[in-house]
Parts: sequence; structure tokens; C-alpha cells
Amino acid sequence: MMDLNYALNTFYLLISAVLVMWMAAGFAMLEAGLVRSKNTTEILVKNVLLYAIASTCYLLIGYELMYGIPEVTSHAPAANFFFQVVFVATAMSIVSGAVAERMKLASFLIFSVILTSFIYPIEGAWTWGGGFLAEAGFVDFAGSGIVHLAGAAAALAGVLLLGPRKGKYGHSGAIYAIPGANMPLATLGTLILWMGWFGFNGGSQLALVGQDNTNAVANIFVNTNAAAATGAITAFLLVRLIWKKADLTMILNGALAGLVAITAEPAAPSAVLSCIIGAGAGVLVVLSIIALDRLKIDDPVGAISVHGVCGVYGLIWVAYTHSSATLINQLLGAGVIFAWVFAASIVVWWLLKVTLGLRVSEQDEYLGGDIADCGVEAYPEFVSSKTTG
Repeated sequence: MMDLNYALNTFYLLISAVLVMWMAAGFAMLEAGLVRSKNTTEILVKNVLLYAIASTCYLLIGYELMYGIPEVTSHAPAANFFFQVVFVATAMSIVSGAVAERMKLASFLIFSVILTSFIYPIEGAWTWGGGFLAEAGFVDFAGSGIVHLAGAAAALAGVLLLGPRKGKYGHSGAIYAIPGANMPLATLGTLILWMGWFGFNGGSQLALVGQDNTNAVANIFVNTNAAAATGAITAFLLVRLIWKKADLTMILNGALAGLVAITAEPAAPSAVLSCIIGAGAGVLVVLSIIALDRLKIDDPVGAISVHGVCGVYGLIWVAYTHSSATLINQLLGAGVIFAWVFAASIVVWWLLKVTLGLRVSEQDEYLGGDIADCGVEAYPEFVSSKTTG
């Protein structure tokens, strides 16, 4: 019986990890849909390579730095590693969209090596690795802070040093929309992420065998879905109220915001409370995206708002849904994670800026990354390199 339990838990964790790995496709499609057509191939290159880099760097350096050599008894140790490695790739994927359309590919890939080898594993050791934040009572079940806030903090540091895309902001405070090239792809990406999140949150139970574990996993699935659904609905209602339009990009980000918020503690709340958490995230993400735009912080996909602002929001809710969590400890954990990742990232971004350079030339930005970096247009029948811009 023990062998069967071990096998079932291992199988469940591996399948959950595969679902999380599939989120790489979700990020790739979402970002490919929200950038202009002239940058589609490059954003796909980034997403494939960042996953490959994360997988390699976390295997060679990051996992042991974060966990040492953990004693795993309920499932295979290799399954535990595989489940953790897809999480670090998720954190790096968040950065990709925020710095899209104007960052040098080489600088982005070098930063990917450093974040997945050192920056993420160090803060992970303080939390899931049993370090001082875990001892202080900080609770983050599946990574609203450890994964999502960390990715957003790294993204924010890069965006501040990069500056906005050409033509995004006018001299008199005007804000100009730069529409994405492919809304069907963006929608597909969001739905893939929504699906993958069941592995993200459900797999974080780390076991399936036993009535308590089984019930917890079922509740996690229900609560995760509920938060995403109400996040999409409230984002739609708010933008309909503000602009009298059903802004698809805001609706998609509303669903993702609900998913990020519930990730901090998807097992404890009731289904109704999960709806409330998701609904609040849907409103918050719209207001945050508008506010960052007014501050001239250019985030083409809304990643900083979705994963950063709503990650903190989700961590705060844990103080009211988890019996051992307190508001002070949740704010402490969020503050430490943000401060470490932002400070470490801005140092690395700055060093890259003064050596290799962060931003592509004005000419390359005009032509687009597909031609400048990749030499392959994503839509060659529809977009001519001579007229792209």
C-alpha cells in the first residue's frame, strides 16, 4: 500500500508539473498576441529560451541553493525537483512580457541566467526552503509572492531602466494605445494559463493520497476556477463602466489577476470567498494598469499589475483565510521578497545597461525584433519588413 501511495503521489505531482510547464505556452501565446506583429517571433524566442535556461540553471545551481538536499518521502525526489523547476520558469516568463518590444535579446537572456540561478532561489530559500520568512510565519501556499511578486519586481526594475516604447507617451501627458497584433492568440494564451493554474495550485498540495489531501485538491480546483471567473467578470464590468467598451485585454488580465490572488491560499477559503477575492483582483488590476500608464511605466502586457499588485493583494487575504497567518507577517514577507528581487534585479539590469546595453537601437525598434534579432517575420505574407513600423 505504501508503494501505491508513493506512486500515486508521484504521478499526481508529475502531471501537475506538466500542466505548469504548459503555462509556458500560455505566456508565449499571450505575449505574442499583445505585442505588435513585428515583435512576434522575438517574443516567442524569448519564451522558449527562458524556459530552457530556467530548466538548466535551476538544475545545476538553483534547486540546491533553494532547498539544499531535501528529504522527500511521500513522492519521488525527482518529481519534487521537476515540480519546482517549472515554477522558476513561470517567474521568468513574467519578466518577458513587461520588457517586450525594446529590450536587447542578449541582455534579457543573461538576466534569465542570473534570476533563475540566484535571485529567485535565494528568496525561495527564505520561504519554501524553510528560511527566516517561513520561521516568522509567512504563508504563501503556491506562490503569489514567491513566484508572481518576484517576477513582477524583476520586471519593474527592468522597465524603469528601459523606459517606454517609442510613441507610447506624448509630451503633454497624452497616452497612446499600442494595440497587440493578435487577440485570438492572447485569448488562447490566457485560457492555457487558466488551465495550467490547476496544476500550479493543485499540485502545491504535494500529495493526493488520503481523504484530507483529496478534499483539499478538489477545493483548490474549485476556488482557483472561481477566482479567475469573477476576476474576468469584474474587470469587464469596470471597463464597461469607464469606457463603455468590452476591452478584451482587460478582461483577460482580470482572469489572470484572480488566479494570481487566489494562489497565495487556494485551499482555505470557501468557494464564495474565493469569488470575492477574485472579484477584488479584477477591479484592482484595471485600476493598477491605468495608474501605471499615467506614471508612464510602459508594460505592454500588464504583467506588473497582474502579478505584482495582485500578488500582494492575494498575500494580504491570507491573513484572513489562514488560521496561522497574520497581516504583519504577510506584509513582512511581501516586503522582503519585493525588496530583495527589485534591488538585486536593478543592479543586474544596470550592469547590463552600462556594458552590453539594455535597449535596442531606435532603428531596430522601428523595424521590430523579428527582423533585427531573429531575421524571421512571424507573418511574412501580411507584414513587409520594408513597411513595418
